[in-house]
Amino acid sequence: MRKVLFLILISLFTLNVSSAAGKDLKVLYWNVQNGMWSGQDDDYNAFVNWVKAQKPDVCIWAEAETIYYTGSSKRLPREERYFIWDKVAPRYGHKYIYIAGHRDGYPQVMTSKYPIENVEKIVGDEETVVCHGAGWARIKVAGKILNLVSLHTWPQQNHFNCKGAAPEIIKASAERGEGDMYRAQELKWICEHTILTDKDAAENLWLMAGDFNAISPKDNWVYRLPENSTKFLTHKYILENTPYVDVIWERNPRNFYTTTFEKKRIDFVYCSPALYDCMLDAQIVEDYYTRPVRDERVRSFLNPSDHLPIIVTLQFLCILHNFASILCVFQFPGFFHFPYREFYLPFLP
Repeated sequence: MRKVLFLILISLFTLNVSSAAGKDLKVLYWNVQNGMWSGQDDDYNAFVNWVKAQKPDVCIWAEAETIYYTGSSKRLPREERYFIWDKVAPRYGHKYIYIAGHRDGYPQVMTSKYPIENVEKIVGDEETVVCHGAGWARIKVAGKILNLVSLHTWPQQNHFNCKGAAPEIIKASAERGEGDMYRAQELKWICEHTILTDKDAAENLWLMAGDFNAISPKDNWVYRLPENSTKFLTHKYILENTPYVDVIWERNPRNFYTTTFEKKRIDFVYCSPALYDCMLDAQIVEDYYTRPVRDERVRSFLNPSDHLPIIVTLQFLCILHNFASILCVFQFPGFFHFPYREFYLPFLP
């Protein structure tokens, strides 16, 4: 009887694995520099073709508003700035669009094959202005709720409140590391209004992606800065106060991969431990299209962007863990190794 039951469970498990194979989820994050300025010349054809080739299910775009005239560094008047995503996203297969909270011309946009639910459009308050805004949205995949957080922090070395100040004040602020301190303050606000509202965040599915404009202490074997450098404050806050996992570092702890033309890693994807358990792959993509090349017309811009994209692939096989445990109890009592997790199962008489 035990053997027959085991064979039945094996058959059901095989069916579940086959059906779960269709539950992969690919998330593409990229700071596309000034609303994909590089794509304005060809109606975004090269950009769309590249995105289509990656087959993403969800995209998170930073600097997602078009703010410059085509082929020029001249800014559009504020009332003429625009979003391209309602026209571009359907061309790469996404029908749902979400615009995060923002105060200026550098917001984030999410596009998806799945309906997107807004939870909060984050802009901060008078004390902590989240300068480029942030967003907390949700999608539902394979019966699971995936929380998505987008962000783009203050980019300058001086404090946010120094805008318009005299040059000597701005310089002194930068020398004190006040830009780094402000980024950490922004991240604290964002986390307190997203993942830290969830007491079970480590067990739930959370992904945070963005341009952090800050380097991580995990990469200090490359930068060789003092351990107490203010440049690490932003990521120290995340690593010490949230359950988030730095997915690129976790998968490549002995390698360094830049995300910018300046050879720094300042773009990150963080996942909760539960979501990291579902991860198949995570990589920074530098290829024939994404490799930054300085524009001949506007030397301060790069084509297609001054940042590189990050792609993570998730597989929701983790929904089968309990089923795998049942199989294990009947045939292999004790310790069972599953591809993404280990279980200790008590022996059942």
